[in-house]
Amino acid sequence: MSWHSAIGVDVDRETLLAATAGRSETVTDDLGYFGPGSVTWRVLADPAAGVGGIRALFLQALHPLAMAAVHEHSAFRSDFWPRLQRTAQYVTTVSFGTRAQADTAAARVRAVHRRIHGVDPVTGGRYAATDADLLRWVHVTEVSSFLDAVGRGGLALTGTEADRFLLEQVRAAELVGLDDVPTDRAALIRYFEQVRSELRASPVARRAALRLAVPPLSLRTELTTPARPAWTVVAGLAFTLLPRWARRLYGLPGLPTTDLTATVVLRGLRTAALRVPEHWRHGPIVQQALNRAREAS
Repeated sequence: MSWHSAIGVDVDRETLLAATAGRSETVTDDLGYFGPGSVTWRVLADPAAGVGGIRALFLQALHPLAMAAVHEHSAFRSDFWPRLQRTAQYVTTVSFGTRAQADTAAARVRAVHRRIHGVDPVTGGRYAATDADLLRWVHVTEVSSFLDAVGRGGLALTGTEADRFLLEQVRAAELVGLDDVPTDRAALIRYFEQVRSELRASPVARRAALRLAVPPLSLRTELTTPARPAWTVVAGLAFTLLPRWARRLYGLPGLPTTDLTATVVLRGLRTAALRVPEHWRHGPIVQQALNRAREAS
């Protein structure tokens, strides 16, 4: 797995423009819910979005009820890499797949969510994966992390485009049964201000963060590939991209230079990733989307 493939989407803007030259922003069924004229394609096609996806996982762990649901019902601990890949594939399918593909993927997720419910042994609070507050937390941490990572990585987005991305992502939220999410950056800020008092780095959250930072690898992979040091760099970078208040909850607020250093490192990695040959930089779902866009143009 390359450093930027954690979210499974990695094709640069030039490729998108080449694939869609002369095309209007009208999205047909074949081009999915977003399409080549969307900010969603630009954001989630950026190599830095992968780091944003990992940042979102660190952030999500700070919600006690969300973490309880993951701890009690997810294979995150015992089946780390397949679980991460399934998450990445879902985001990719919703963003770049056809509407039928996105609908099918979302229906499966909703079916899984209906089976997840219980009581957090730490807080005593009841949780259900269908709960709007938990769905909203997951959604907001994802979209905010994608925007933060691609922006600090060097993708040129105007404020209007960033707000448009959030508005477009309402559709992604609707697919999992959620209809009340922030639709601009101001609403995003207000949301985090409102929810911060509920967050904490519980022992379960800390263990999950440690597993994310130091995931299991086979001995062969450890000895014959650079996977361990590469992942350490990416996961460490994703953690340092967290807002200072989130790092403080983990007890690792960093130095005054932490934010600047993270931005510089991310820009360097993104620049290097964009130099990788195109056929190594995106998977079949993205490639199929680009092919459909070329055929429709």
